[in-house]
Formats: sequence, C-alpha cells, structure tokens
Amino acid sequence: MRGKMRLYFYLNIVILVSILLLVFYMYSVRQIRRKESVYSHLSVNAQESVTEKTVNYRKNDLVVAVVACGDRLRETLNMIKSALMFSKEKLNFIVIAEEKLIDSFKEKLSEWQGFTNHGFFFKVLPLNFPKKDGHEWKMLFKPCAAQRLFLPDILPEVDSLLYMDTDTLFLTPVESVWAYFNKFNKSQMAALAPEHEDPNVGWYNRFAKHPYYGKLGVNSGVMLMNLTRMRTFKWTEYVVPIYKKFKLHITWGDQDIINIIFHYHPGKLFTYSCRYNYRPDHCMYTSICKSAEKDGAAVIHGSRSSFHLEKQPVFRAIYNVFDTFQLGGDVYKDFYQPVETNLDNLEATNCGKVKDVFLKNLRRYFDLDFENT
Repeated sequence: MRGKMRLYFYLNIVILVSILLLVFYMYSVRQIRRKESVYSHLSVNAQESVTEKTVNYRKNDLVVAVVACGDRLRETLNMIKSALMFSKEKLNFIVIAEEKLIDSFKEKLSEWQGFTNHGFFFKVLPLNFPKKDGHEWKMLFKPCAAQRLFLPDILPEVDSLLYMDTDTLFLTPVESVWAYFNKFNKSQMAALAPEHEDPNVGWYNRFAKHPYYGKLGVNSGVMLMNLTRMRTFKWTEYVVPIYKKFKLHITWGDQDIINIIFHYHPGKLFTYSCRYNYRPDHCMYTSICKSAEKDGAAVIHGSRSSFHLEKQPVFRAIYNVFDTFQLGGDVYKDFYQPVETNLDNLEATNCGKVKDVFLKNLRRYFDLDFENT
C-alpha cells in the first residue's frame, strides 16, 4: 500500500513538472511571437546578398545610414557617392528602402564596389515600421522619414551611426563629422545642428505649437546617433507616446518628435555648428552661418527640394555636378573645377556671394592655396 502511494506521489510530481514545462514553453513562444510582431517581417527582397553577409560591425566602424522611398533613389546614391569621394576610411552603408528600390540600390552599390576595390561595405534592408499604425508612421511628413526613429531597435548589432537625409551631400570626409562622437560627454547620445541661427526668422520659436529643443530647435537632417546609449535610454518607448500626444500639432514629422524628446532631455544632445548641416536658409537672404564662413560647409542639405529648384541655383548647381560625376573619375578635373566654374557664374545670387563657403573644404581636400585660387 505504501509503495503504491509513493508511486502515485512520483507520478503526480512528473505530471506537475510536465504541466509547468508546457506552460513555460507556451509562455516563451508567446513572448517571442509578441516581440517579433512589434516590427514587420522582412520581405523576400530583404535576404542579404553575399556582400552584405560579410559585414560584422565593430564598435568603431564608420556607419552611414539613410532611408529612401518614392523618387529618392538617385538623390540617395548621390549622397553615398559624395561620402565615397572624400573619405579615406572604410565606410559601411545601411540603406533602408521600400521594396521597389532595393534591387536598384544593390545593383549600383555593387557596381561601385568595383571602382573602389571593395573599399566599402553595404546592407540594403526593407522598411521596418511597427505593425501597429505602420502606414501612419510611413506617411508621417515625408514618406519613410520616420523610420529613423526606430533605428535603435531595428539595428541592434550597430553601436553608432551617422544618419543622413537623402537630400544631403558631403563636402568633407565622413570622418570629420564622425569625430564629434569623441566630443560627447557620458550622457549625450546624439548630435544635431540648430534649425536656425536667427530668432527673427526661426520657425520653431515663431510657429511651433509643441515643445522643442533650446531657443530655436534643431534640424534632424544630419544626425549622429549612439544607438547603444539610445537603447539604454529606451528611446523608442518615448517615441510612440509623444507622437500620440502631439500628433495634431507637429508639422515636420520625425524632426518635431526628436525636438520634443530633447526638449525634455536636453542633456542627452550634443549640438554641432551649422556648417555640418548647411541649408539654403543660411544664405538665401543674408549669410548667417558664421562657422561655415570661417571653415566652410562640411555637409550641405538641400532641404525643401533645393537641389532641384531653380530658385536655389547654387545648391542645384553643386548637386548636378555630383550627379554627373562618375565614381572612379578624376575628382579634381571632373568635379572640383566644374563646381568652381558654376559658382563663379552665380556670384550675383545671395548664396553665390558666399561661394567660398562651398569651396573651402574642397580646396582643403585638394591642398589648394586659398589665397591664389
């Protein structure tokens, strides 16, 4: 009798343990599925190519990220081209694009690797918005621009990166912008340039109906992002509640959300000068970016379609030279000289009056004599 009771006892223990294991297994599966469901599954076109599989990011790797949708293929490629033209370090590009653009990016970037003797690596990934309200996020301000808000979560293998809007161009090596990571204190997790320099014509201080960073806000077009620190900060947990609270008051989409976050956490942001995000606003009426006058524009930003409109001839002219330049060509003869000639012809325009702003870093790159050019 006692033996049967002991047997029943052990059977009950086994059954109880089995039930607990089953419950734990079901809970684990549910948690994994819930975590996976936060972001869209990768499409077939997102399968990594042989080139992409070779990328194993290290902490100090220079990573440039961009998000492209709609008609931004060519503009994005010109931004990447500008980075390759001047940088001496090996670069890593992460392009996040809508499905119809993925193959075109892979084809062109693979072709460029041939010109550079595989001097850079790249990944082309599909859009990856949260499933809930995904379409709303995709269409916030410019198509896909809000993707940048979720980079800390969708790129867990990357420590830090330089995020660039598609309508930006380097006039200096990427390394000169990247160096600002070394200027961060222990709390700062991102770097941005001011939205404006003059409060009399600033947008945020005159029109914003939501909180923003500092006195004039910041522009998000050229953004250093320490993703590791942003993950520790739980960045994306701030994004959704802020959007829900202010969605009826934001004008510039993801940039406004970024401004709101850093309004409440100003100690987390490093601000660099306007020369790292030089826009038509800095010269279209009068020259207001003094750091660019002194040291030249490092990155130009053709905001509001300035690379393509006749009303901003200097920005359009520089973009067109980048567009026609063939990677692997003579950068001095086929790029610098046409830029200089075009700007000489545009001296009568407001931005043309400060043409040296656009030439100083190029001359420095070619080691030209400033006084005799």
